[in-house]
Amino acid sequence: MGASASDLFDCARLESVFRHCFAESENIRLVGGAAEPLYQPAEDNRVMNLLFFREDYFASALHEISHWCIAGTERRRQLDFGYWYAPEGRNQQEQQAFESVEVKPQALEWYFSFACGYPFRISVDNFGVAGVAPDTSHFRHSVVTQAKAWQKTGLPARATQFFEALSEEFNARADIAKIHFDAEALA
Repeated sequence: MGASASDLFDCARLESVFRHCFAESENIRLVGGAAEPLYQPAEDNRVMNLLFFREDYFASALHEISHWCIAGTERRRQLDFGYWYAPEGRNQQEQQAFESVEVKPQALEWYFSFACGYPFRISVDNFGVAGVAPDTSHFRHSVVTQAKAWQKTGLPARATQFFEALSEEFNARADIAKIHFDAEALA
């Protein structure tokens, strides 16, 4: 009998891979069970950086790891990487600002999803104003464009390390050069 999806995509596996890759070198720990995702840099009373993901959601963990892999040194010194967050119901300008900072993390999350055989779903994190869903076609195109650009130039260093470790852990045998990124798959 094969493993169930919940066993296969157990967040404890992600936490273990992340710990193996980065706990010592980057002084960070991935922590599930949070009501909301959050990055907390180490402070005087807390010696480790903490990266919290929502509940026990596998996709949330992959997404937060993506943000962390992209964040530079200065961003990693700031609470939640210094990003702002506007809640559900953003207007068009707020939604465009959100999407502009989400292109790279979501493209990277897509890579990580391939590395562990987990289905990726793009997230605009907004159901629209007055019940009208935002048009996501431009955002989907931007995520695909970024994913393809990284195929040519290579992923950021921490992302490459994590991608390779995920691919090994989940036995996905993902080859960055052979991944097919298609906007239609994001619809």
